[in-house]
Amino acid sequence: MSTVVIWSALAAAQEMEPRTYSAVPIGTNFIVVDYARSSGDILFDPSLPVTNLQAKINTYSLGVSHSFGVFGHVASVAFSMPYANANLTGNVEGAPGQAYRSGLGDVRFRFAVNLLGGPALTPAEFAQRSPGTILGASVSVIAPTGQYVPSRLINVGSNRWAFKPEVGLSQPLGNWFVEGAAGVWLFTDNPDFFGGRRRSQDPLPVFQWHGGYTWRPGLWISADMTFYTGGQTSVNGVQDNDLQRNVRYGVTLSFPLSAQWSGKLAWSRGLTTSSGGNFQTVSVALQYRWFNR
Repeated sequence: MSTVVIWSALAAAQEMEPRTYSAVPIGTNFIVVDYARSSGDILFDPSLPVTNLQAKINTYSLGVSHSFGVFGHVASVAFSMPYANANLTGNVEGAPGQAYRSGLGDVRFRFAVNLLGGPALTPAEFAQRSPGTILGASVSVIAPTGQYVPSRLINVGSNRWAFKPEVGLSQPLGNWFVEGAAGVWLFTDNPDFFGGRRRSQDPLPVFQWHGGYTWRPGLWISADMTFYTGGQTSVNGVQDNDLQRNVRYGVTLSFPLSAQWSGKLAWSRGLTTSSGGNFQTVSVALQYRWFNR
């Protein structure tokens, strides 16, 4: 039997991240406050007694990041802490049911470095640069810090570690840009899954594509698409019928509010979903930036 993990179900929507490998000067700091509203279906292994499960999920997150130089290349570290609440309705063994969950989600860390392009420049040097091709790499880590109760079928946290190595390419074309990234989520086991069983999950490759237009620094729009496949789960060695082959698409708009403040609006929805969350998501973020002196 599989389970519903709210934060994990939302992970696919969170993969749409345009401009992730764009250049920034060293000593750049960001604080980001984000709100996302997701609604839609959660699709299960057809053999399970849970059907017609629908969710309305509110996610609030606070993130910070800092950039610095590593051997002449710009690198960054980032941290985000989510809180989620959700109303879920569906049928369990044919009987209508509902559940409400709220609590802290799993903390997420990320380290990224530009391997080609994106040299380590001060803000003054960065303002004089000519944009070019950037090839970057990153490692994301999700720690099992979220609310988790083993006796519950529905949880906010996932009670396991997850790691995603990724490579990404960003190419400016005048005021236009195209980007692509390829990564894979790797999961440890959940050793205390719904009554003391062990739940495992296969690797989940993730691919992103973005294309957009920049009017001026901080003001840009992007069309986004992500595809992920794999991630089949098993419980005590018995494999579930939940192989994922899902496609999402969306749009992201970034706009400056002042010299240090900016905002971001994003919308996405599932195009095809074989298993997992088939959500429509709308998010709004407020970002504050400052430079080290």
